[in-house]
Amino acid sequence: MRIVASGVSMGKAGLALPESSVAFETGRVTVAVAETGQRPTVLSLILSGRMRPATGAVTIDGEADARALSDRVALVDAPEVSDPPGDLRFDRAVREELALSGRSTSRETVRAVVDEAGGTPWLRAAVDEVPAGVRVRVLAELAAFRRGVQGVVLCAPDRHGGDPREWLEVALDLARRDFAVLVVVGAAAAEIVAPLVPAELLGDPVTDEPDAPDAQGPEEGVLEPESGSDVLDLVSEPTDEARADTHADAVADAGPARVQGELAPAAMVAEHLDAELVESDTPEHTGRTRVETADEDSDSPHPRHAAAAPDAAADPTASVIEPESKARS
Repeated sequence: MRIVASGVSMGKAGLALPESSVAFETGRVTVAVAETGQRPTVLSLILSGRMRPATGAVTIDGEADARALSDRVALVDAPEVSDPPGDLRFDRAVREELALSGRSTSRETVRAVVDEAGGTPWLRAAVDEVPAGVRVRVLAELAAFRRGVQGVVLCAPDRHGGDPREWLEVALDLARRDFAVLVVVGAAAAEIVAPLVPAELLGDPVTDEPDAPDAQGPEEGVLEPESGSDVLDLVSEPTDEARADTHADAVADAGPARVQGELAPAAMVAEHLDAELVESDTPEHTGRTRVETADEDSDSPHPRHAAAAPDAAADPTASVIEPESKARS
C-alpha cells in the first residue's frame, strides 16, 4: 500500500498547512515535520483520509479514494481528535481502545495489553502520567489491530517528552510487520530520529510523482519543501496579509462527524479551519466508544465522551456502547 499526497495545503495562504507533498508506504517509516499550532493534526488528518485538503490530492495505491484511505489507515493519538483525555485513567483508556478494536474489554485483557508494553506501574495512573514510550506503544498497537488497518499515522508523539527513541521503536516494529507508518513530529525530534531509521525501513517523505491535476502552485509567502530532503519541513512564515486574514468563509458542513447533536473532535478541528471532513465511520468522526462494566471499576463517561454514551447508566450489563452511526447500520 502506498499513500501519496501531492501539493496538499490548508487555510488562507497555507496558514494552517503550507503546500506540501508527502508519501508513505508498506514496510517503511516516513518522518514528516510539522511545527506550531494545529499543523501536526491537520497533516495527520489529511494523510489518514479524514480531511479534504484545500489544494492538491491524496491517493491510495494510485486511486483518489478517501473512504478506503480512512478505513485502511489508523490515526493514533492526534491532539483533540483521537487522543484519550489526559485525566482519564490509563486502564479505562485502554479498555476503550480494545472496544474499538473489537477485542475483549475484560480486566485480564487490559492488564495483559499494558503489561506487554511495560506499563504495569501506570495501569491505574492518569493518561498524562504514562511515559511516552508506553503510551504510544499501547495506543498504536491497539489501533493497528483494528480490522482492515494496514497503515498507521502517529501524530506528534514528541509532544509527550521523554526519549524519542522509545516511540521510534514502536514505529519501526510496525513497519517490520508490513504496516505503512507515518510519524509527524517537530523539527528537533526529527533531527534525532530520522538518522536512526534503518535504510531498509526509511521512507521518502517527498514524492517523486508529478503534482495532481487539481493541485495549485505555491501561494505567495509559503515556502515549498525542497525535493529530496531527508524530512519534510512544514514550517514557513506567511505574509503579514495572510496573518491578518482570519478564516471567515462559511464553515463546511460537518454532518458526518456529529454525534448525538455534538461535534466530534475531528469536526471541531475542521470547523475551525473551514475544512471539509471525509464521510467515514472511523472513531475520530463518530465519537469514541465508551465501555462500561458492572464491577467496581466502572465509571461515568468522561465529559469528552459523554455524548457518545447516553445509555450506559441505563444498561449496566452492556460492555460496549456503539457509536451512533454504527448503531444505525
